[in-house]
Amino acid sequence: MQVDFAHGFIWFVAFLFSTTVHEAMHALAAWRLGDATAYNGGQVSLSPAPHVSREPVGMLIVPLITSLTQGWTIGWASCPYDRHWAERYPKRAALMAAAGPCGNFLIAFAAFVILRSGLSLGWFVAPETASLDSIVELVKGPSYVTTMISVLLMQNVFLGTFNLLPLPPLDGSAVLSGLLPERHAVAVREFSSNGMMSMMGLLVAWQVFPAVTDPLFSLLLRLVYPDASYS
Repeated sequence: MQVDFAHGFIWFVAFLFSTTVHEAMHALAAWRLGDATAYNGGQVSLSPAPHVSREPVGMLIVPLITSLTQGWTIGWASCPYDRHWAERYPKRAALMAAAGPCGNFLIAFAAFVILRSGLSLGWFVAPETASLDSIVELVKGPSYVTTMISVLLMQNVFLGTFNLLPLPPLDGSAVLSGLLPERHAVAVREFSSNGMMSMMGLLVAWQVFPAVTDPLFSLLLRLVYPDASYS
């Protein structure tokens, strides 16, 4: 399979930015809610440096390799927090967990507004064939600018949705525990703290999530082009 390295690099840059925002939002929410662990570690930052320093393989090496060889990005990151604080304040911990995906959805919303505005102003047009990295094109033809905006929209919708799956070690598991009655929340937290269960949760998430990517993509196309359709 031939990969356009320029497009692959756009996926990598978008992933680095989106993941940095995701982790910074976790850190900011934790700090504002009483846990300064990530703040003291420099994670309340939109610079990728402290986040890459914490997870160099997941934020740099694997994303760069997959972006340049596959044309899409796989990676991971993490944000330090005080587990005793999370156990003492499960509702706050749930808000902290939800903050990361919220950061992704904010980026996606901004990209969506830019796409719709560009279409309304006549700067962008619909491509002949829509794809994850080509939701719009400039009037004069394909552009790396529209590729970046398209990738930021799709990648962040996918990242936010994937992380909200209620499976450990994803953010959705902590969000779920904050919504449940305490006796059930304790069971969820104990389940999530088991390393083997976390591994199984990731495996299940990777099997489940592909089933929702096509519907998500179709939904976004309908929102961008409410009066048109793509086969």
